[in-house]
Amino acid sequence: MMGKLEEIYPIAIEQTKQKVIQDIERYLETQEMLPAWQTYISDRQSYIEQIWINVWLNKASNDVPRKEKKAFLNEKGYVTEGTDKKIVNQLFRNELRNYYPFDVLPWLKQTLSENEQDWEQRYVNARQTFFKRQEEKRQAEQRWHIREKLQKAAYEFLDKNAFLSYLHVRYHVARMLSDDIQNKKKYHYTEPYLLEEPLRVQGELNATDYVMLTDFFEELTGDIHSLFVWGRSDFEYETYFYRYERIVSEFILDFAPKKVIEHLPEKLMKEYTEIYGEPLTAGTLKGVLRDELADLSEACFDELQEEYLSDLLRLAEVPFDETLHQEIFEKDEATREQRLAEELAEQERRKAEEERILDDIFGKAYSAALGKNTRYVLHIGETNTGKTYQALQKMKSAQSGLYLAPLRLLALEVYDKLNAEGVPCSLKTGEEEKLMEDARHISCTVEMFHEKDYYEVMVIDEAQMIADKDRGFSWYRAITKANAKEVHIIGSQNTKMMLLNLLDGVDIELHEYSREIPLEVENEEFSLKNTKKGDALVCFSRRRVLETASSLRRNGHNVSMIYGSMPPETRKRQIELFNRGETSVVVATDAIGMGLNLPIRRIVVLENEKFDGTSRRRLTSQEVKQIAGRAGRKGIYNTGKVAFTSDIKMMRKLLEQADEPIKTFAIAPTSAVFERFQKYYRNLGIFFELWDRFDPPKGTKKASLSEERELYELVRDTEIEVRFSLMDLYGFLHLPFSTKEPRLVNQWLDTIFAIAENRELPEPVIKRGNLEELELSYKAIGLHLLFLYRIDRRSEAIYWERVREEISNGVHDQLKDEVINYQKKCKQCGKKLPDESRFPICDSCYHSRYRRRHRSSQH
Repeated sequence: MMGKLEEIYPIAIEQTKQKVIQDIERYLETQEMLPAWQTYISDRQSYIEQIWINVWLNKASNDVPRKEKKAFLNEKGYVTEGTDKKIVNQLFRNELRNYYPFDVLPWLKQTLSENEQDWEQRYVNARQTFFKRQEEKRQAEQRWHIREKLQKAAYEFLDKNAFLSYLHVRYHVARMLSDDIQNKKKYHYTEPYLLEEPLRVQGELNATDYVMLTDFFEELTGDIHSLFVWGRSDFEYETYFYRYERIVSEFILDFAPKKVIEHLPEKLMKEYTEIYGEPLTAGTLKGVLRDELADLSEACFDELQEEYLSDLLRLAEVPFDETLHQEIFEKDEATREQRLAEELAEQERRKAEEERILDDIFGKAYSAALGKNTRYVLHIGETNTGKTYQALQKMKSAQSGLYLAPLRLLALEVYDKLNAEGVPCSLKTGEEEKLMEDARHISCTVEMFHEKDYYEVMVIDEAQMIADKDRGFSWYRAITKANAKEVHIIGSQNTKMMLLNLLDGVDIELHEYSREIPLEVENEEFSLKNTKKGDALVCFSRRRVLETASSLRRNGHNVSMIYGSMPPETRKRQIELFNRGETSVVVATDAIGMGLNLPIRRIVVLENEKFDGTSRRRLTSQEVKQIAGRAGRKGIYNTGKVAFTSDIKMMRKLLEQADEPIKTFAIAPTSAVFERFQKYYRNLGIFFELWDRFDPPKGTKKASLSEERELYELVRDTEIEVRFSLMDLYGFLHLPFSTKEPRLVNQWLDTIFAIAENRELPEPVIKRGNLEELELSYKAIGLHLLFLYRIDRRSEAIYWERVREEISNGVHDQLKDEVINYQKKCKQCGKKLPDESRFPICDSCYHSRYRRRHRSSQH
């Protein structure tokens, strides 16, 4: 014998004996007369012989460990290493069938066959047990039958008298309610689950604060109660909703069974007493009717929640009389229905009035008001096809002209170009003004457009920006409210149908442009060592620009850099270096794709993905075209080349793919909208709510106003709202600066409070420690200038423009140092990384992190 087998063997024998004895009792209880011992053996022999095998095999299979089973089988000559668990179990059971068998029949004959008196007594006991069980079954059936009768009779009574029950509940709740309002305290509201916050008494409960009973139910009782949620009990502060739900349930459980007993048929009561041996009580009936009483409680509680609090408080003073309380309820219900109808009518009236107000405020603001005497000239085509050049030629030759740019840099470029060609031109952006003597031409950003100013020729650049969710409305406004003899609109191919639809009914001249210089995609994947003169390498982060430029410089290239956060003046100087041939290569972000004309031989897209503010995603077809279109320059390169570092086939497909036409454009609040809004409200919070509810016209989408809302929350319910008009306040919220920079947001807040309090404006913080600090200082001065021009303090602005120019020069100088000294380093340990490293951490840090993760996953 082995360990566990030896231990369970006697247990299996005892279980077998018990099963045989049980079988004898079951056999005897069904026999009308005492059967002979041999008759039993004859009838049940095969079963008796099988009992031991079943018990022994099941017991051994379940109780013997797998290790011991394998050892047992190994002794029998089996190989169990690597054998499936099911096969091991089957082999083990097969071997046990004849292993020390217990012979049941000899034991049974020795125990019972020689004792006839014992056999007869077993028969008598078995039959008595059988008859007793049969009687219990009969009684159980009788009791179940009487229980069904009781439930049916009680349900019929409760259903018929549900209204009477509700009248009693209503009166009981009314008295409890009157007592609570007179004697309980009102607490400052706290979310019920916040038990760590102590409740604070606000004062006395006041009935006039509540219209419906449900309004009162939201108050906190001051107690803590338990809720069963998702399989476990949670504790929270109790509201009166739960208190009165419990009050109604307890009242019904006490009241309803007593009423039912009073009206049950006497015959049914007598039958119950006969079967159960005791009279029916309200307590017993409560258990029988638990589900029915729960349904009645729920129905009464639901009805209560339709009640007016004032009706119940009046009812508390009237002693209960069924007829009187029924009259009071019917009167209250009629009044309630009338009040409800009046409330619904008022809601409908308010809704209609709100829709009228929304239509009055917003309805007329977004319909095009095209000048009938204005001629529109559309310049539609791909990047780098001369569209802007043709439009500017018309503007230069006009008596007066306005150029609207998407970027301050482009406005600055046109300003410089026109003045250099002998056409006096002023510059106006939100952050600066350069007014030229006798100038009748202005170059500005699109947000600076004023529809009251007349020009002979207007030029609106990059019209595809009309689809931008935040800035697009500035293009829409400029196009539809243009006050000019001739308006030139420059846009990509996918804007064509939108512009034609928008300008329907006016004089339109369409010019379509295609590239004279073909684009050629290189078949070989680009490597940095293959960089040549005239290349523009495009990536999507400032860090990658500096990293790439530094690597190229160490390999003998002179490099210009362009990226989004770079000051426009610095960007302009970097472009000039490339144009003059002082640098041979440009490294840029996709900022290069917006209106910059450079003598680029080849565009190299270093990355096929970019981070768009929320996640990394693949470049779109339009983005690839915008960037790649900068390759090739008429008169310098007959072919524009495009190279990619990977997935050339996919990127070529994006470059050749037809653009999705622009179908919607963005709309934003206008001064006219605010003027109409002020007829009804004086609060910007309400304006933002109405803006959310306003359904924009077909083919348009609303600007999110997310940045304006975030800034508004900083000044909401402060003196700022009192000191400024709605238009002035919105103007400050709408200033174009980076709200993702906490330092700039703090500067904005300090400045707006200073203006409101009529004190000196805080000066922008200027730091010159490194490139990032210089660029942020440049933005801080830009924000300061936005405020100065908005409050018409131009003399101060001149000083700060000079300071900003110094900062811009500092950025230019710092760039040289950054490129010379830039070293790619591991962002974890700071160790120098080789230029060709694809990852921001070194191998040792990577493997160390992997080992830590591996160990933690094992634990």
